[in-house]
Amino acid sequence: MKPSFRPHANTSLTIFVEKRILELRGDKTQLEISAEAGFPQPTMLAMIRNGATRLPIDRVPGLAKALGVDPARLLQLALEQMTGDTTARAILEIFGTPVTKNELVWLSEIRDASGNVDPGLTSRARSAIRGIFGK
Repeated sequence: MKPSFRPHANTSLTIFVEKRILELRGDKTQLEISAEAGFPQPTMLAMIRNGATRLPIDRVPGLAKALGVDPARLLQLALEQMTGDTTARAILEIFGTPVTKNELVWLSEIRDASGNVDPGLTSRARSAIRGIFGK
């Protein structure tokens, strides 16, 4: 028996995709998600899900739409999955961490609440934010 070759197993991306596929289980099959994402081979999504291959960057928008997730978040996870790739590191260095639509809403609220004064993060504010998330 051949050992399985899954170099990208248990990355944040594979865990995220796995979770989302399970959440959609009653609405879409993995085959339907794969087709909606535009993968030429129906097994490609399974290979991404189990870590046998990386998510190609050019497939991020289609998969994000098929999974109903924010494409910026999926792009961030795909770039993180490519940690050994100098291109991915350069992109993150130049553009920083991609911001999701939900994060933009938070940022907008912070700007509105602060009167757009660009407040620093105090220990009190940090504690309040962490308290919201139970940390």
